[in-house]
Amino acid sequence: MTVRTRTPRARHPHDDAPDTSGEFRRIAELPEGPEKEELRQNVVRAWMPMAGRLARHFRNRGEALEDLEQVAALGLVKAVARYDISRGCAFESFAVPTIVGEIKRHFRDHMWGLHVPRRVQELRNRVRISQRELTSSLDEPGPTVRQIADHSGLSEEDVLVGMEALESYSTLSLDSELPGADDGYSLSDTLGTPEPGYDHVVAREAVKPRLRRLPEREQRILYLRFFCDMTQSRIAEQLGISQMHVSRLISRTCDRIQRDVEAGTDTGSDVGSDIGSGSGGEGGDGRASAGAGTAPAGRRRGQRPARGRRRVPGRAPVAA
Repeated sequence: MTVRTRTPRARHPHDDAPDTSGEFRRIAELPEGPEKEELRQNVVRAWMPMAGRLARHFRNRGEALEDLEQVAALGLVKAVARYDISRGCAFESFAVPTIVGEIKRHFRDHMWGLHVPRRVQELRNRVRISQRELTSSLDEPGPTVRQIADHSGLSEEDVLVGMEALESYSTLSLDSELPGADDGYSLSDTLGTPEPGYDHVVAREAVKPRLRRLPEREQRILYLRFFCDMTQSRIAEQLGISQMHVSRLISRTCDRIQRDVEAGTDTGSDVGSDIGSGSGGEGGDGRASAGAGTAPAGRRRGQRPARGRRRVPGRAPVAA
């Protein structure tokens, strides 16, 4: 009877683990320059399949596979640049931790919906692993904070921090439907809207002291126009002035108040002299005069002289 003995087989290398020891020895001997850089690029291209295999281990975790492959390729480039063949270790044993670390660093720095400190990220991972190990059935309730603390060796305060960070990795869209809602009720429906009344309160309080400093006639005009909703023609009839004069007073007063509010200054008593106020702004017959901000001689450019008056060169109009 012949007894066959099985000779121990050597570990089969990966198909994506080429032998590039000769290139690395050549890289170590060459000075920095184009030839050395070209050798490094050749080594990177040779080991790219291994980098892609490592990247595929992290797929379906919220990041596109193409992006993970690029991150793995970046880790491979760093491994080739840092590898020292004189240390005696195989390149694969150095490159794999470097590439995997680069991918994990990408998840840590770029995949969190809310940025949290690294310590909190580590607490989250330990809490997540403990929850997974303590949960034996889907029907059972999740482990308590005390159970997770005993299992992970963390304090209950750290467990609470880690549990809070569990919800910080990925954010939820405001348009997503709330659990148990059958009518399309989303998170955005639970948010309040800006209250426009607040802006009205601020504007009203900013205008109040400036309105009090206006001359009495301008205060009355603004009150009749904006509080009593009277037309400019009716206001003109009540005050015995023209509708155009009322329009100019309203426009100038509002513009002056707006400028003062924006500049943060108070409307002083000079408003009356600027837009016309008191007896100086009205003639004895109730018509606007030059003091009311009109053109000289009680008329604006392009208007005819008032009826019943004649022009005297070099003088103001006088009664005929």
